[in-house]
Amino acid sequence: MTIVHGDLIELAMQGHFDVIVHGCNCFCSMGGGIARTVKAVFPATFEADCETVPGDRDKLGTCTVADCPTESGTVTVVNAYTQYDYTGPGVLVDYEALTRCLEWVARTYPDQRIGLPRIGAGLAGGDWQNIKSVIETTLNQIEYTVVLFRPNP
Repeated sequence: MTIVHGDLIELAMQGHFDVIVHGCNCFCSMGGGIARTVKAVFPATFEADCETVPGDRDKLGTCTVADCPTESGTVTVVNAYTQYDYTGPGVLVDYEALTRCLEWVARTYPDQRIGLPRIGAGLAGGDWQNIKSVIETTLNQIEYTVVLFRPNP
């Protein structure tokens, strides 16, 4: 696992990744965390999200995809449905859903440069050590980088 500090979206715009993955809830909101920025910078991702049924539990563990223009070409953005709701007490990330999403990413993009945040460990309240273990297990055969958010000065 490669870990860097920076801004996943900026790095994607600069062409450092072919694919970026971020966690979404099942309500087609993309209103908080990195999803809010993804929605603003890559509006096609929100369009893909809105093609699904809001509140559908069957979305957990699945993904929608949008190919988005960048400064250097195109990046594929994966909306990974890793949590059902976006509010409430406790841990919102669903570790099994996260696992299924990342397994799909590994199968679908085996030869691509993958970038992801600490998916599920922010607003979703997940335990980073558990999430890190899921990432290492599911993406162990492909090239990927976890970007720990640090805004540009």
